[in-house]
Amino acid sequence: MTQWQDRKTIGDLHEQRVATALRARGWTVHPCGQGTYPSAVREALRRTNSALRQFPDLIAARGSDIVTIDAKDHMPSTGTNRYAISTTTINAGLQLTAVHAPTPLYYVFGDLKVLTPAEVLYYTDHALRHSSGAYHLVSTHRAHPFDDVFGSAAARAA
Repeated sequence: MTQWQDRKTIGDLHEQRVATALRARGWTVHPCGQGTYPSAVREALRRTNSALRQFPDLIAARGSDIVTIDAKDHMPSTGTNRYAISTTTINAGLQLTAVHAPTPLYYVFGDLKVLTPAEVLYYTDHALRHSSGAYHLVSTHRAHPFDDVFGSAAARAA
């Protein structure tokens, strides 16, 4: 198995975990983005810089609310307590948010904490950046608990 396939498998499991957590809170969830495309389309996208490569993994609705989710696993760093989000991902997320306003885009990390692209940019604009400039590093304590953003499963069951 290649490194990409390993990451894809881990990412798919995290997406399923996020989708299950959302369903437990009353959300209807559907996959979207690169993972839903035929292999020929995914392969062609891999060779481009298109923002479609960064399209959200999930779309969810509850009542009249609709949200998009980009599931980000392998975060936070166990040594620094920061999330590392690529500049490419943030730029695509800001563009998607602008084009599809008012539908929000949420990054849901491996610890099930949540940030928006705008929050990542805000919290890192004046802060330490990765030396390559390729990543925004944001402290995990800035992120919102999953239940605060999407509701709690306990409240739904009550």
